[in-house]
Amino acid sequence: MKIVATIGLGANLDDPAAQVEYAFAELDRLPGTRLVARSPLYASAPVGYVDQPDFINAVAQVETTLAPRALLTALLDIEHRHGRERSFRNAPRTLDLDLLLYGAARFHEPGLALPHPRMHERAFVLRPLADIAPDAVIPGRGRAADWLAGVADQPISVLPPPAAAVNA
Repeated sequence: MKIVATIGLGANLDDPAAQVEYAFAELDRLPGTRLVARSPLYASAPVGYVDQPDFINAVAQVETTLAPRALLTALLDIEHRHGRERSFRNAPRTLDLDLLLYGAARFHEPGLALPHPRMHERAFVLRPLADIAPDAVIPGRGRAADWLAGVADQPISVLPPPAAAVNA
């Protein structure tokens, strides 16, 4: 059975825009998984630990036959291949992939909570999500778009598409 899962992507080290672009392609190559939507790239200020470069963020939706835990494991493998190190909470990173939504699933187990517990508090998730799924619902919280006003004070800006995409 195919489920639509929503994934948050972010990076702020080692050419972050390229890291995110490569990750989109890697999501499309996961077993039983197909990339069905991707947002533009956004620049956003770091959250938590602020003494670091700004982030490049995006959101992707995939159709997948992978179970939530298997999909999360695959996301962590992609992060590892990109050189992700977890030195401390909110540290700078080459790539961060968060499983935000898995259909309408709601559950919490060690290492995996769905929906992502802080997605409704983050402009760098809600803005790109609104681009690709304006009617997206966060299970237990309602429409994602309804949370945008609450994050209006978080600086975020859409990046222009790469020149190759403009000329394609």
